[in-house]
Amino acid sequence: MPWKFIPTQREVRVKPGESALAFYTAENFSQKAITGVSTYNVTPMRAAIYFNKIQCFCFEEQRLLPGEKIDMPVFFYVDPEFETDPKMDGINNMILSYTFFKVDEDEALQ
Repeated sequence: MPWKFIPTQREVRVKPGESALAFYTAENFSQKAITGVSTYNVTPMRAAIYFNKIQCFCFEEQRLLPGEKIDMPVFFYVDPEFETDPKMDGINNMILSYTFFKVDEDEALQ
């Protein structure tokens, strides 16, 4: 897929229970409009149950016109129970990553 997709900032610091906003930038380098859909991953995997997205570009397909560049926000929080779960001892960082896939244009029109 001829998109460049990168985080706008390298890290976002958030305390459990607080909401936060992170931004990603996507740019379509092709000569035609492309519709993409993303999947996300949170690591370490055992901490992922505490990561909650409130609003995310990943909930819907994204269509970028040729050469278009957009910012995509993710509004999230870490469940406050993260702090009291003994299985989370030693975990100080979570990594949120996305993978974009091109949507078949026939499917996107339905």
